[in-house]
Amino acid sequence: MTEHDRVTRLLGTEGEDAGCEGTLALLAEYVEGLLRGRPVDQLFPAVATHLRNCPACAEDCEGLLALVRGERAG
Repeated sequence: MTEHDRVTRLLGTEGEDAGCEGTLALLAEYVEGLLRGRPVDQLFPAVATHLRNCPACAEDCEGLLALVRGERAG
């Protein structure tokens, strides 16, 4: 992590941030896009920014990814 990244994390996010509520509202679409190989950072930039800066929402995203992958595999 660069010094700029550390400062951004401490002081807030760079660019638009969807916030927890906005991110969770779009998380299913974001995960579906990830699994289909779509450019989710471009399609959902505010969600991507939030996930980089919010460990709780990033954990929710990883959990949803694991759940969907498991359902598709089984």
